[in-house]
Amino acid sequence: SFAVSQALEDGLKKADADPSVKAVTICGENGNFSAGADIRGFSSPRGQSFSLGAVVSLIESITKPVVAAIEGVALGGGLEVALGCHYRVAHVKARMGLPEVTLGLLPGAEGTQRLPRLIGLPAALDMITTGKHITATEALKLGLVDEVVEENTVEAAIRLANRV
Repeated sequence: SFAVSQALEDGLKKADADPSVKAVTICGENGNFSAGADIRGFSSPRGQSFSLGAVVSLIESITKPVVAAIEGVALGGGLEVALGCHYRVAHVKARMGLPEVTLGLLPGAEGTQRLPRLIGLPAALDMITTGKHITATEALKLGLVDEVVEENTVEAAIRLANRV
């Protein structure tokens, strides 16, 4: 939604400008990273429109390490947010994908560019064109995530951020 996107953008800018912040961890609530864009937002008034692609580019441009802590699902725009992060940690039960193609929509926040860079063109094309979800274990094998954990994903992401 516009509110979530705006809060993420504001938090990232604040963290990047604060010299006491050494790294950023992005996580979701209630056991899910993000199920993607709220489709109802596509018909919101122009004054409340936003570009998730711009937020993802902002994440990528932050000079401090940004780590995604993926629990539950990272789908559509949620996966695209994770793709903008410098590192990704996923819970073993997490699932990732770009299912918007099943609704006739192409991933619109630069996931079609970032995913092939991480996992190669054949695997990325399969995910992008079918809307298939993959498990955290498969994501690790493909290079989509850097670690898979069974414990607290946020704590694991913070440990990774401290290491890098």
